[in-house]
Amino acid sequence: MNGSPHIVSDVMTHTVVAVGRDAAFKDIVEVMQQWKVSALPVLEGEGRVIGVVSEADLLLKEEFRDSDPDRFTQLSRLSDLVKAGGMTARDLMSSPAVTVHTHATLAQAARIMAQRKVKRLPVVDEEGLLEGVVSRADLLKVFLRTDEDLAEEVRRVVVNLLFPAPAGPVGVRVRDGVVTLTGHVRDTSLVPVAARLVRAVEGVVDVDFHLTALPARSEPR
Repeated sequence: MNGSPHIVSDVMTHTVVAVGRDAAFKDIVEVMQQWKVSALPVLEGEGRVIGVVSEADLLLKEEFRDSDPDRFTQLSRLSDLVKAGGMTARDLMSSPAVTVHTHATLAQAARIMAQRKVKRLPVVDEEGLLEGVVSRADLLKVFLRTDEDLAEEVRRVVVNLLFPAPAGPVGVRVRDGVVTLTGHVRDTSLVPVAARLVRAVEGVVDVDFHLTALPARSEPR
């Protein structure tokens, strides 16, 4: 996993279990238990994602099993009540599905998960066909990059760009994902730029700087 930014297709799970829109309630539960997943994409046709059915969708049947909802609940949770009476995936699923494209960056996928409060996203191609699934755990894979790998990328995409030789040697040290830059630079105004670029390297946990300005050259008399 070299280079930044990484995209969803780099980390997603390619082998995906899904159900058709006519899958029965009990069959959906059995598939979830068998594959130990909390949500399933719902497909139609050649594999186009039309929705997602989750444990939360299924549990509505249990929540409303013995209840007699008052008028306010009937109005405020109408969609939940409809799902509680559902028997197949088409009745139970949340639609349209919250998905992400294969070429989306990991930051974009993480933002969608946070905004939509979901733990997994079906990954689709340009035609909306299922390609895989990406989870929160998948997005964290970038933090498994070795310190050596991170140091090499920081040198290549940050130090060589902003502080090329022979202006002054800038050292790169990485420990547990924390990048430290040391040395002398001619233009200290570039340090904030370097900070942004280093943090943009996926897998970097934090960055620390010990950079000082090169002494000014004395003009010959």
